[in-house]
Amino acid sequence: MAYLRGMLLVAALLFFGAGCATHEYNTATGKEDIIFVDTQKEVNIGKSIAEGIEKNKDIKLDPDPLMTERVNEVGQKIASVSGRKEVLYSFRVIDEDEVNAFALPGGYVFVFKGLVDKVDSDDELAAVIAHEIAHVVARHSIKRLQGSVGYDILRILMAITGAGSRDAGRIDSAFTQLIMSYSREDEALADKMAIKYLKGAGYDPWAIVSLLKKLQEADKVAPIRPYSSYRSHPYVADRIRMVKKELAGEVDFSDYMNKGLE
Repeated sequence: MAYLRGMLLVAALLFFGAGCATHEYNTATGKEDIIFVDTQKEVNIGKSIAEGIEKNKDIKLDPDPLMTERVNEVGQKIASVSGRKEVLYSFRVIDEDEVNAFALPGGYVFVFKGLVDKVDSDDELAAVIAHEIAHVVARHSIKRLQGSVGYDILRILMAITGAGSRDAGRIDSAFTQLIMSYSREDEALADKMAIKYLKGAGYDPWAIVSLLKKLQEADKVAPIRPYSSYRSHPYVADRIRMVKKELAGEVDFSDYMNKGLE
């Protein structure tokens, strides 16, 4: 995936040429963040990666125009009630059976066909997209990139300048993990924000629970697949408990019994 290696160079140049940090209010946390990458640079990073995905011959996009139209329609409804109106969101479908989705910096959201086929309603599809948009609003990937720039970017840049093709997969994996691997706290915040967005857009917020249960079941039976570097949603049982508590103020005994089964 040469596009990811190229993006490492772009990201590094953006960081080291970014100048002074600014303080910006984060609508997700209600606090001020120290930002080295402004919105335009964030969008540029996401756009470059998205364009690389679209040009990659090993990745087929938009298997069904009606499916993509459905994803985009639901996505734009969620985006309209999100906390970052300055970002123009785009939504694409990857023609793979992976039951997953991911968001790039700057509002580029990709949903796998396997997940679209798995959901039973637009409410569940909206739950997927709301969670990914929440990561964009909270700038989770950019924060991880900022927090790791001192070590990881330099390490990977050294690998690029001195590595052969045999190291390409390791470098690509390191980059995707760097910007799209979220902590438990990030996942919890994204789910909490998704509940708010679903309510605001007129979708059933309880769809998050039914969706997470589907993801939990899919994880139990799924073999190892390609694109595993995009898998960014661990701790599903923990997320189900948190969402139930957020929605109803309590959880079932069975939710605690299921802990550790993932």
